[in-house]
Amino acid sequence: MFTSQLALLYVFFLMVPEGVRPQPSPSPSGAVSTQSDLGPRTQGEALQSSSEVPGVSTVSPTVVTPSAPGNRTVDLFPVLPICVCDLTPGACDMNCCCDRDCYLLHPRTVFSFCLPGSVRSSSWVCVDNSLIFRSNSPFPSRVFMDSNGIKQFCVHVNNSKLTYFQKLQKVNATSFQALATEFGGESFTSTFQTQSPPPFYRAGDPILTYFPKWSVIGLLRQPAGVGAGGLCAESNPAGFLESKSTTCARFFKNLADSCTLDPTLNAASYHNFTVLKVPRGLSDLQNTKFQVPVTSVSQADSPLLAGNTCQNVVSQVIYEIETNGTFGIQKVSISFGQTNLTVEPGTSFQQHFIIHFRAFQQSTAASLTGFRSGNPGYIAEKPLLALTGDRRHSMTLLQSKGDGTCSTKRHEVQFGVNAISGCKLRLKRVDCSHLQREIYQTLHGSPRPEHVAIFGNADPAQKGEWTRILSRNCSVSAMHCTSCCVIPVSLEIQILWAYVGLQSNPQAHVSGARFLYHCQPIQDSQQETEVPLTTVVTFVDITQKPEPPRGQPRMDWKLPFDFFFPFKMVFSRGADSQKGSVSPILILCLLLLGVLNLETK
Repeated sequence: MFTSQLALLYVFFLMVPEGVRPQPSPSPSGAVSTQSDLGPRTQGEALQSSSEVPGVSTVSPTVVTPSAPGNRTVDLFPVLPICVCDLTPGACDMNCCCDRDCYLLHPRTVFSFCLPGSVRSSSWVCVDNSLIFRSNSPFPSRVFMDSNGIKQFCVHVNNSKLTYFQKLQKVNATSFQALATEFGGESFTSTFQTQSPPPFYRAGDPILTYFPKWSVIGLLRQPAGVGAGGLCAESNPAGFLESKSTTCARFFKNLADSCTLDPTLNAASYHNFTVLKVPRGLSDLQNTKFQVPVTSVSQADSPLLAGNTCQNVVSQVIYEIETNGTFGIQKVSISFGQTNLTVEPGTSFQQHFIIHFRAFQQSTAASLTGFRSGNPGYIAEKPLLALTGDRRHSMTLLQSKGDGTCSTKRHEVQFGVNAISGCKLRLKRVDCSHLQREIYQTLHGSPRPEHVAIFGNADPAQKGEWTRILSRNCSVSAMHCTSCCVIPVSLEIQILWAYVGLQSNPQAHVSGARFLYHCQPIQDSQQETEVPLTTVVTFVDITQKPEPPRGQPRMDWKLPFDFFFPFKMVFSRGADSQKGSVSPILILCLLLLGVLNLETK
């Protein structure tokens, strides 16, 4: 309304002769600005819109954590209220700087980088630079260039001390000597001789081991396959907080000699050492408080050559390592898988090595919940969670063997990934109901999913976080077959999902799910049946995107064409006599403003 009043006044001023028009002030006192959450972090960096949906932009609220008083406990996690990358309950997720299970005061000292969305970024409010003539904001302001080459005037509205933003120190001729004295030194010095071991492991650092029998320092190895044949490379080190699974092949010219002499086949060679909790344990190897023994949780016998068979050969090694943030490794356990090999020329077999990290002292309840597929919204290509009774598991698809028959192993349904799989099921005819029951179980898996998780962090104990799966079985009456058995041959899993929440940080959730079976009849006379089965997964996005934001509605003024005729006549008569006097015009404008104000009340 105020804009409309100004427009009306502007019309009256246009009708005033030049001599009686008041001159505008040479320096405007303010400018109109529009807020937008664009979020630049460093000068010169391209601006990015907070909206995830193309063509739609919204202002995302900024969460500000107040500074703690001097005598109170400082919050160790002033980052984000919802940690979207915390996918493992009770365990530290790698590079997730807002995961409270990591127990880290400064996550960047341990992680090489922070995943997007796990730390608070600087908050800026920006407008087009052409709208700003002078800024009197008490906050820091800068001019940035966006991706289209348009300059944006931005004001930093957050306290940088509450974020991880750090201002780089400038080096000039004045400060160079002081910095050179503090950080300078001789060149070509040995880093190993001048620097002490780091106080704790960082993500990806090799894990140190110690052999007390020989007083030798080593690294925890995880053999990996190299080359076309996948030969085992023994020098591959295991990385801290990097859970991995590797497979490699071993070849033997004479297995009879290698059976009892090769240490890679003996389980004892994989745990005859201790693991250093933290690297600073290198400075005091005699102190056992920095050493963690490797505990075997499975019975593993030594290799034995019995006739033409080498028994108790290690085929799988699994390390379970429990960590506690910067306090390092707290517990290491190992389990084995063993097999028997036939002694013959050119014998070969594959070994599997698995290293898994988890948080120390994790509760039993947390370990039973399993992994999340998002927090809270689903993440693309993460397992789709299903519920049967009180048991939580992943929804699965058919998987075939090399000959095309159905395997007991199954593929996981990944969120947002449309998939199709099939196999052949060989069945011996017993009766129609038994045949139907077995095929149904093969298609949907065991146990049969009853509910699907709405969000990726759904709790099995909270029934409101799950939605029931609609199912439609085969209709026998629709087939019009009296001497045949109607069996399902295909299962179509339809998932409806949508984005909810703020457009600056949308969260994917499941709106509904349906099992749709397709059936066909077979003759009862067949004694042995081979049925080709197919499963199809389809994800349908039903997100309702809001309309783009618009400006305030404008008043559509409709006046008679001769509305200004009396005023024009008054101003045209005696324009020369009224030069230098604007009092009648100002009085008329004030009267009109009073009338307009009465209309708006």
